[in-house]
Amino acid sequence: MTVATTVTQRENPARVQEIVGETPVDDVTVVDRAVARARAAQAEWSAVPVASRATALRRAADLLDPELDAVAELMARETGKPLTDCRGEAGFAVTVLRWVADRAETLLVDREVDDAQGRLVLRHRPYGVVAAVTPWNAPVILAMLKLAPALVGGNAVVVKPSPLAPFAVGRVVATMADVLPDGLLGVVHGDAETATALVGHRGVDRVAFTGGDVAGRAIAKTAAGALTPSLLELGGNDPAVLLADVALDDAVAERLVMAAFATSGQVCMAVKRLYVHRSRVDEVVDAARAAAARVLRTGDPLHPGVTMGPVVSAGSAERVRGLVDAARAGGADVLPIGTVDPATSLSDGYYVLPTLVLGASDADALVATEQFGPTLPVLAFDSEDEVVARANAGELGLGASVWSADEDHAFALGTRLDAGFTFVNTHNRTGMSLRAPFGGVKRSGWGREYSDEGILEHVQTCVLHAPAAFRAGGAGLGATAYPS
Repeated sequence: MTVATTVTQRENPARVQEIVGETPVDDVTVVDRAVARARAAQAEWSAVPVASRATALRRAADLLDPELDAVAELMARETGKPLTDCRGEAGFAVTVLRWVADRAETLLVDREVDDAQGRLVLRHRPYGVVAAVTPWNAPVILAMLKLAPALVGGNAVVVKPSPLAPFAVGRVVATMADVLPDGLLGVVHGDAETATALVGHRGVDRVAFTGGDVAGRAIAKTAAGALTPSLLELGGNDPAVLLADVALDDAVAERLVMAAFATSGQVCMAVKRLYVHRSRVDEVVDAARAAAARVLRTGDPLHPGVTMGPVVSAGSAERVRGLVDAARAGGADVLPIGTVDPATSLSDGYYVLPTLVLGASDADALVATEQFGPTLPVLAFDSEDEVVARANAGELGLGASVWSADEDHAFALGTRLDAGFTFVNTHNRTGMSLRAPFGGVKRSGWGREYSDEGILEHVQTCVLHAPAAFRAGGAGLGATAYPS
């Protein structure tokens, strides 16, 4: 049997001369084998009661606990995220795994109604084999949000991680696979061709993808060609709206800064545009600069005290710098913020220093597109109708936030924003909740992760129904009658 021999190297974006490791570029033959093994395992797994599947996932979580430090270090070295953030992500992924296991035992049981209208049974049927295609920026949690609900729902999963972040996900998958049936949870590595081979495979029954617009369109096209249902969580150009009455203390300013600059701004739900009532712009800028001096330190992700590492690649660094330079050339002011770790040599990696950009136009690419980097345009507004129209401009609608001293007012304004998830007085991961479904509107994808909705994404509701009219003693219906 032919196996892939091509390999790809992943450098450490903080120290590009350091190679973190190598992964294969898996070809169609390898994908075929992984899907075939998954299908064989899933046939038996789907017959296992949901309570037993949940127990297996809890055992997997127990095995992951002692692995978290090693997983976090791998993630920091391959993604450039600070080690403390990576440790938090790995720990949260295990929390998600346990939460899904616990919740599924109640959520996925059959529901039966037997009353005067008849007998109705609602059951949850797995799709079969789920292809999970995951990104590099939060590789472990975004993989877990797919594989945990898919597995507990009775599916098999084949994960295709980003070639920019394959190692932490690979370790998590290998650890979990130790307590699952052979082949039920697998991984293939590679680039766009590998992803296409997996997503378009006739043995794949559902696709779950998180990533950018270009890759998302390709995934959706391939899945549609095979009539394979899909879940897509794509990018966002998230607006944060600071109203005139916003309470701006140190904690709020620090929360706002990290909502924009955590993971060097490379987060789908990060603040990408900051709209501030004109009466508060100077105050907000001063507060953000002061907060950044306290909490935003750029440097090597493995160094103590670093809160922002490099961007993921040379191409990303070039693109973000180009957006900032274009805004500056158009008349905007670019303000450096934060501090630099003195022990880090910035020339060793793909570092882009964080900035605020003042005076940019809504038409500037920095504002109109998802910059996905450590820069934030600050934009003044005068009225709520105006800011709603400006915030809703564009094709994306993943997240948004409203900041106000009046919570009811913030909620009311939030209902007018085109976003799948609107935060109030926070933004990004500080505003997430396991009980709150997350996903976008417009061109930011379809489907939901987290919450009961995230579990139900990976099962199909099937029905058994005996109408009362046709049960023993029922009166029956005329040939052309409709049910009541």
